[in-house]
Amino acid sequence: MQLYFKDLWLSFVLLALGSYLIGNINFARIISKMKNKDITKEGSGNPGTMNMSRTFGIKIGLLTLALDILKGVVPTLFARYFFDGMFFGDSTLEVCINAQYVAGFFVVLGHIFPISHNFKGGKGIATTIGVFLVAEPIVTVIFAVIALAYIFITAMGSMGSFIVTTPPAIAALVDIYNLGFRKDVNFEYGFTFFIITEVLIAAIIFLTWYAHRQNIKRLLAGEEHETGWLDMLHDLKAKKRAKRIQKLNQKMYKESENLNDK
Repeated sequence: MQLYFKDLWLSFVLLALGSYLIGNINFARIISKMKNKDITKEGSGNPGTMNMSRTFGIKIGLLTLALDILKGVVPTLFARYFFDGMFFGDSTLEVCINAQYVAGFFVVLGHIFPISHNFKGGKGIATTIGVFLVAEPIVTVIFAVIALAYIFITAMGSMGSFIVTTPPAIAALVDIYNLGFRKDVNFEYGFTFFIITEVLIAAIIFLTWYAHRQNIKRLLAGEEHETGWLDMLHDLKAKKRAKRIQKLNQKMYKESENLNDK
């Protein structure tokens, strides 16, 4: 289906608005409220994976991470499939490729600057991962593994956040260059497609870097805080061991009582 901007602008506005509102859903706040706490008043005050892990444990942190990733996946995937089979003008440039980054940018914007919480949200890393899992799945998975290894070795969560999001964005920029500008270099749609999509991708990463501006300052000064995930894992193992010992002691106590009754 060949479409022009006059045919698409309303769909894009609705996509942007819907994605932004989805971004406003802050799972860290919801989960912490269910536990009778306000995550913005705990630890670093950031309603994100790291602070949730420190406050409620690694399981709750991982749940928050998964839900925030899903929040990035849903609107991006919707845009990709809703606009599938549509092309700009009489070109071979797919509308869905541009649309997925419109959705991606606005869902990340909604997470970092939610109108529902006075424009004070999280740092957007998990949601950005969700966006690029749809747009650049292979690169994102590879660098997610690298980032996890880096975090567990160095305990620097903020640097790991940059590792998992920036390379997929660079890969996306290169792909759009090859698909748009190089493919239709003398065609008006090719240049417009290239510029708009590249700006959207760059803006997504700029948002996450901006949200981490204090972390960047501390990294440059060598004063960045450690994530403490290794300590949390040790604490989790210690708690499990303590529970097993407690259950064993309770079992032995009951058996001894039964013997005394006889």
